Amino acid sequence: MRAVGPYQAVVTTGIYCRPGCGARPLAANVRSFPLAAAAEAAGFRACLRCRPYRWEPPPTSEPPELVKRALRLVLEGALDAGTEARLAARVGVSERHLRRLFDRHLGVSPGQLARSRRAHFARRLLDDTDLGVTEVAFASGFGSVRQMNRAFLEIFQSTPTRLRARRRAADRLAADGGLPIRLPVPGPLAWEQMLGYLGRRAIPGVERVDGDRYVRTVCIEGEPGVIQLSRASPDTVLLRAHLPHWDGIIDIVSRARRIFNLDGDIAAATVRLASDPRLGPLVESWPGLRPPGAWDGFEVGVRAIVGQQVSVPGATTLIGRIVERYGVPLPGLLAMGLTHLFPEPQELAGADLAGLGMPGSRAAAIQHFAAAVAEHRLHLERSGPLEELVAELVALPGLGLWTANYLALRLGEPDAFPASDLGLRRALANQGGLPSPAQMIELAAPWQPFRAYAALHLWLSQPAAGT
Repeated sequence: MRAVGPYQAVVTTGIYCRPGCGARPLAANVRSFPLAAAAEAAGFRACLRCRPYRWEPPPTSEPPELVKRALRLVLEGALDAGTEARLAARVGVSERHLRRLFDRHLGVSPGQLARSRRAHFARRLLDDTDLGVTEVAFASGFGSVRQMNRAFLEIFQSTPTRLRARRRAADRLAADGGLPIRLPVPGPLAWEQMLGYLGRRAIPGVERVDGDRYVRTVCIEGEPGVIQLSRASPDTVLLRAHLPHWDGIIDIVSRARRIFNLDGDIAAATVRLASDPRLGPLVESWPGLRPPGAWDGFEVGVRAIVGQQVSVPGATTLIGRIVERYGVPLPGLLAMGLTHLFPEPQELAGADLAGLGMPGSRAAAIQHFAAAVAEHRLHLERSGPLEELVAELVALPGLGLWTANYLALRLGEPDAFPASDLGLRRALANQGGLPSPAQMIELAAPWQPFRAYAALHLWLSQPAAGT
């Protein structure tokens, strides 16, 4: 059954809108769609008043888990260089079956969704930046300007050049070094709490929190760059990208959104947790608190292994030593407080980690993890269920359930829950003492499928917050 969604299309005008648009059509003339791409596939065009292409609602919770995972992969760029057949293989079904599931539950094919994603991103660049039309095409993942023109005529019924000429003066972002791009935020966002969490765990030389900004080094096709994230308004985060080129920046934006988990289903998580006597007051105090994500899963995995049975400051010191010894030096960024790119998996797989101040077993665990990623035996893209990811991680020497679940949480798994974590156990302690991991799982059962959200609230409720 196809999900009912936030986009409203009017059959008498052929236009679709986002919630809150001032249009007031008759209810009998309105159709609902879960995705903008679905409305476009049905022949509707975007409203010029509310501009739904500037809005990114949270993913609906109604489709089956497999559809949600495939949907997320498409929105993160899986079809920019891949095919529907490859996408289907990643989630474990045939291409035909995946297309059937998308049509049934979303009203759009994976390919149509990918095309809509590229066109919407290009339209925002035309509004917000002074990039030329050719630059916009390649930045948005199109293979040519002609391909972008064709998509614009189908989706917006106009050309990129005409739409650029009609942009509003207030839309243009002033460039002050780098390329500024607005990231829409669906729902509330506990920016200060999440920024503080990331800042306390920032990898020296690679990332840092500078005042109210998150700043980090990135590697784009072998070349270094820097991205900055700051809060622009209640419903917007501003990304400022300093990159060697703008080609494919649509995928950079997708990865940047993961850092603050901007696409997490905060509305459903809030509903699930707000009625709990332990979590309700915390949810009320920190509206929009989401489990922080990650720019790079391998980087966070190494950080998680280093942090096994070590304090946050201790783990920060150790990971800084690894970066200093094996990262790629970037002396030109010293003024920004950044010095290195994080080491690549193949570098740490064969690295001698002796003398860094951690047990040999932990150093070996890092090497095993790095080798599994470098050899593509371990995939951190979340194409399979949580249980499958955890099983793959704990099969590696030196990685237990705590490490696997913490990494899964940072990768964006909403139900990941490191039940043996001491901070979580302290948060749920009672007169009988600390609950066991088995008791923790039982206590957390009512919070499914948003135990990761619960974990972050509980961590931040402790004086020495989290892991």
